[in-house]
Amino acid sequence: MSVVPRFAEATRAVGALTRAATGAARVFRADASEGQRLAHAARRAAVDQLGAEFDGAPAGWFDRFVDGVNRLPRPLLAFGTLGLFVYAMVDPVGFAPRMAGLAVVPEPLWWLLGAIVGFYFGARELHHRRTARTALPEPVVSGWHAGEFDAPEGNAALEAWRREGA
Repeated sequence: MSVVPRFAEATRAVGALTRAATGAARVFRADASEGQRLAHAARRAAVDQLGAEFDGAPAGWFDRFVDGVNRLPRPLLAFGTLGLFVYAMVDPVGFAPRMAGLAVVPEPLWWLLGAIVGFYFGARELHHRRTARTALPEPVVSGWHAGEFDAPEGNAALEAWRREGA
């Protein structure tokens, strides 16, 4: 037997052995490129699902009204407090009996007011913190499978590689 057929046979054997070793290694360790592809697909599905929640019928007049009412408490509290200072300076004689009236409000009623205001603003703050934390950045796709996703703008080397048909 000549050298060339033996070399070709050895090359095929080495290729088969390499494929078998790769398959066996994937049993014990996940393919990193496949993991990136799956993570990208999972994030894309989550973003698409979130976007689908907001695709729907436009808000009616009642929804817009309730959204407007929900935006009122903070400005009303802020401007109301400033208004009390202005009122105290403009009409101190009229301001004093009203503040004396607040002094006779029972303590449990103050606790109830504090709980309502605290829960309102606490829930609002918690909502904003949760939504800010769940916003995931787009994954950076690197390595061997970058051609399967959107190409970065202006990458001349990648464009040349794609034109060559690789």
